[in-house]
Amino acid sequence: MIESIFNTLSELLYGNYYLAIFSAFSWGVLSILLSPCHLSSIPLIIGFLNSQGKITIKRTFFLSLTFALGILVTIALIGVITLAMGRLMGDVGSTGNYIVAVVFFVVGLYLLDIIKLPWDGIGIKGTKYKGYPAALILGLIFGIGLGPCTFAYMAPILGVVFSVSSSNLFLAISLLAAFALGHCFVIVLAGTLSKKVQEYLNWTENSKVSTYIKKISGVLVILGGFYLIYTTF
Repeated sequence: MIESIFNTLSELLYGNYYLAIFSAFSWGVLSILLSPCHLSSIPLIIGFLNSQGKITIKRTFFLSLTFALGILVTIALIGVITLAMGRLMGDVGSTGNYIVAVVFFVVGLYLLDIIKLPWDGIGIKGTKYKGYPAALILGLIFGIGLGPCTFAYMAPILGVVFSVSSSNLFLAISLLAAFALGHCFVIVLAGTLSKKVQEYLNWTENSKVSTYIKKISGVLVILGGFYLIYTTF
């Protein structure tokens, strides 16, 4: 089933412009849904948003978007650097995975209320922008360990991009943008909907339901850290 979906999407990349864009977007979505590495970003952003207290849907959306864009920026930089070094695109080696695993452990322990992290202290205290630098930094660091996972799903798109970039630069850029949009879409949707539910139930920061979700997210993030270490061996 999954293999047939992959084959269909790969074929669509060579179809007309709109089918190719749809395929690239779908590859971006699948890079989150079918990758254990990327799925860790869902509890990570949900737990982070829960730690921000009561915030508006609009702020939740932009915090989730900032986190997702941070991931994409790091992945793009890693791709350029590793390619220039003659290594497999996105391969940061074991060191990068260990760094991200440590970040996972720290954030997971924070969500479990075992340690404290001054997320709201990052930036200018008292302003509405205080959470964005924290979301961006978290995304930038998280992106380090996602290089190989992401480029595995980007491979079909990159093949087309490299082949058409000299003759159709607009298509090449459009395909990369569509993949990035699909990649961000799942993260932003998950983060935004988590707060939509919170608003609907009128939770408070210290309510039992919110606390449970925060702690479950913490456990899942820590498990994501162990998974990164396991896949490094």
